[in-house]
Amino acid sequence: MNNQNPLICDPETGVCEVPESAIQNEKIKNTGIPNDKLRLLYFTDPICSSCWGIEPQLRKLKLEYGHLIDFEYYMGGLLPDWNYNSGGISKPADVADHWDEVSKYYEMPIDGDIWHENPLHSSYPPSRAFKGAQIQDPEKAVSFLRYLRILLFVDKKNITEWKVIEKAAKIAGLDIQQLETDINNGKAEELFLADLKLARNMGLRGFPSIFIRTSNGAEEFVYGSRPYEEYEKRILKLKPEARKINYEKSLENLFANFSSLTVKEFSVLAEIDMMKAYKVLENTADIPKIVSKNGTVYLNEEL
Repeated sequence: MNNQNPLICDPETGVCEVPESAIQNEKIKNTGIPNDKLRLLYFTDPICSSCWGIEPQLRKLKLEYGHLIDFEYYMGGLLPDWNYNSGGISKPADVADHWDEVSKYYEMPIDGDIWHENPLHSSYPPSRAFKGAQIQDPEKAVSFLRYLRILLFVDKKNITEWKVIEKAAKIAGLDIQQLETDINNGKAEELFLADLKLARNMGLRGFPSIFIRTSNGAEEFVYGSRPYEEYEKRILKLKPEARKINYEKSLENLFANFSSLTVKEFSVLAEIDMMKAYKVLENTADIPKIVSKNGTVYLNEEL
């Protein structure tokens, strides 16, 4: 697609792209800390549909190579506001059909009706909230981001609203009062602006953007949604001696690792076809779930 609209995510390239701006092509600086583990730097956004689309690949990566990789999450600032008119999108309602289309392409539940019923004015409020969550606990922040996306893509909740952010934060086990304080006192904003500056200085225009780095500065860049094998190939290029973990693929074990699963994720992680994955999930008694017109998220506990 030839567009400049951040909410038009091209399924063929797997990219949600922001309008072009001046770039400086800087490198991410090394931490300076000796470490045999790889660094995976993931630039994303809470409302990036292509980022939701690569959740199955990222989760498999964590299971098979998580012992060799430190995952770092950065916010990219996909939608500052609606002060533009490009790429065939000029208002929130224009996004609805597009999201329904990419849902089918990625086989992940994405319900575009949110853009008719309760549209978001920006992706910045949940991005700031994520940075506030990172101040408390990086792992809980990742869970928080996951719940934000479930509430948005599947449950059609406006994740710019504090009541929705608060709900996701509670589920993720965050200190709500501290999160609100860090958002209001500017600490979360400072970290968010630092992420935006880093993404801009590196010339990033779309998400997901993933850098995989060694401690000596060797680097591989993966742009957009790619098959799992592509991420694995880049890891082995940087670390040929890497050996993956052969994890147990039962539903019970996967739910022990992840608090929620889509059919696509279960299919990828259990290495079974989509129909079998669907039948297993639907035929397992008492699994709580959130159902949308374009798919379901299955939970190991009620939200």
